[in-house]
Amino acid sequence: MKSVFAIAAASLALSAPAFAEGDAEAGKKGFNKCKACHAIVDAEGNVLLKGGKTGPNLYGVVGRVAGSEDFKYGSGLKDANAAGFVWTAEEIVAYSADPKKWLSGQGFAAKSKMSYKLKKGGEDIVAFLISVGPEMPAEDAASEETTETTTSD
Repeated sequence: MKSVFAIAAASLALSAPAFAEGDAEAGKKGFNKCKACHAIVDAEGNVLLKGGKTGPNLYGVVGRVAGSEDFKYGSGLKDANAAGFVWTAEEIVAYSADPKKWLSGQGFAAKSKMSYKLKKGGEDIVAFLISVGPEMPAEDAASEETTETTTSD
């Protein structure tokens, strides 16, 4: 069952670059609320956006298994990690609005170290995180273009 959930979540995560509801420029400004705890550091160790270290690195968070960074997570995200839950843009927006409520709604322990609730602007911040995240592989980008072309007719 966990495999089916992980595969479904991964499929949704691959569609994350098409998350058109947010404005990356507005999200860059909105990320100022997040950088008190979070930094964005790429896989090579380049600091893309300096921030705090009380939260995990958010580089490539969309499409990543929850709780998989080298960080001491609360029990809720440890549960999500054990279940193989993969972050999608939509789920990050919902989580950041009310972490404990989101965790309990997913059936995970309602314990999170994230105490801040991002009531608005989450779509913009996720769009920003996607814009500074890792590039999609060429075959996924081509698939995305085909999907967008097909659905826009």
